[in-house]
Amino acid sequence: MIRPITRIALALLLGAAAFPSTAIASQQGQRPNIVFIFSDDHAYQAISSYGSTINRTPNIDRLADGGMLFRNCLVTNSICGPSRATILTGKYSHLNGFYQNGDRFDGAQTTFPKLLQQAGYQTALFGKWHLETAPTGFDSWQILPGQGAYYNPPMLTEGGRVQLEGYTTDLITDLTLDWLKDGRDPDQPFLVMCQHKAPHRDWQPGPKYLDKYKDGPIAEPATLFDDYQGRGTAAKSQEMTIRDTLTPQDLKFTTPRNLSPEQLERWQAAYGPENEEFAELGLSGDDLVRWKYQRYIKDYLRCIDSVDESVGRILDYLDEAGLADNTIVVYSSDQGFYLGEHGWFDKRWMYEESLRTPLLVRWPGVVEPGSESSRMVSNLDFAETFLDAAGVPIPNDMQGRSLVPLLRGEEPIDWRSRFYYHYYEYPGPHSVHRHYGVRTDRYKLIRFYNLDEWELYDLARDPNELRSCYDDPQYADVRAELTAELSRLRADLAVPEDTRPIDVRRPINGQN
Repeated sequence: MIRPITRIALALLLGAAAFPSTAIASQQGQRPNIVFIFSDDHAYQAISSYGSTINRTPNIDRLADGGMLFRNCLVTNSICGPSRATILTGKYSHLNGFYQNGDRFDGAQTTFPKLLQQAGYQTALFGKWHLETAPTGFDSWQILPGQGAYYNPPMLTEGGRVQLEGYTTDLITDLTLDWLKDGRDPDQPFLVMCQHKAPHRDWQPGPKYLDKYKDGPIAEPATLFDDYQGRGTAAKSQEMTIRDTLTPQDLKFTTPRNLSPEQLERWQAAYGPENEEFAELGLSGDDLVRWKYQRYIKDYLRCIDSVDESVGRILDYLDEAGLADNTIVVYSSDQGFYLGEHGWFDKRWMYEESLRTPLLVRWPGVVEPGSESSRMVSNLDFAETFLDAAGVPIPNDMQGRSLVPLLRGEEPIDWRSRFYYHYYEYPGPHSVHRHYGVRTDRYKLIRFYNLDEWELYDLARDPNELRSCYDDPQYADVRAELTAELSRLRADLAVPEDTRPIDVRRPINGQN
């Protein structure tokens, strides 16, 4: 049975009040530097240290070998902008004000980069931002406008718009390394956030990886042809299937318009000239789905290859510069992603593939190399962790909890055992209905509240979440206890009812 949790215990569990572990900084004699490497839509299933059988990520694996891999890092709202806002503020969407892509982040609110900056850290940000307003709390920044381009991107700086030439993943890495080498005061600790666009849709690979994976098929997920019969309206009415939703642009039947002549030549050698006629493939039905899956997954993995190379370049520099021993390196993504599971791509759902995101942390002298944690952690905890590691007090209104005790190998008895999730963007791209829910180590209860439908999953018996057991009499007690727990979580987190109208004029497909 699931035991109810008291409000006092939950406050401790969520870190409503936390205190800095200044002992770590003092033990090392200086405050640690922080390198935060962040990708967009990188599924944990596509990292070899998480057990991927479809690709290898040797440089990300270096972080797992030298640090801690978290098996259960959960996001509060599985979509790009809201995830970034949560990381900056340590707060759920309803408190940081960023519910869905297209909202505008309030840069006047407290963020962990601001607090580190005030405590003497140099702070820098390079890459994807996706929060609509200009960054605050950074000494240096250069960001992609909106989603940004994969090739030859314009970028925004404090001095205005600049035009760069090259592949965006490489360029973001270059900017990060240039700042580490020449843009900072070597006598001060630093935070640098290297935030990639890749592997976001439409998955344009870098030039050196255009031909990778061409010699054979990638294994299909077991649920590629899911028929959604075990779930309700939401799973059946989405618009994110490989079968029906991928566009000619996604499938490379069209050529990007911003390529240089040399880039265009290499692109056409890999994909051929433009051709928007699926009929010429001579495929239909499930065979066409399989072809689309191969096209999609290979391009996705090629984008990850460039990200993995970026991680290696940064780790190599830290070693060469003598910075590695006093630098925390974190790799994560804004949420999980579907690699054909349930026939899908994209994210948004509270189902496991989009709820869970990779998190790897290397901190020499503190984190045991090659260690793992199965504790339930979250992107809600990142801000508190960075502040705690730097010896900076954590504001009481942050809702997460520092991971420093876990990183030190401790096992706090009051660690969270349930987690609240809330997705708001409907109508919107891919037509995933609004929902919230609670997850424990075994069960997951979801309410699609604009449909007034419920789903319940037993993750031990149904890890692929193929059949809701909400109406199964055998789960009546579990359902009742989780329903009460969900109400308690919403009350303790001060989550208001979502009374925003359903605006049917919003687009239901897109690439955010």
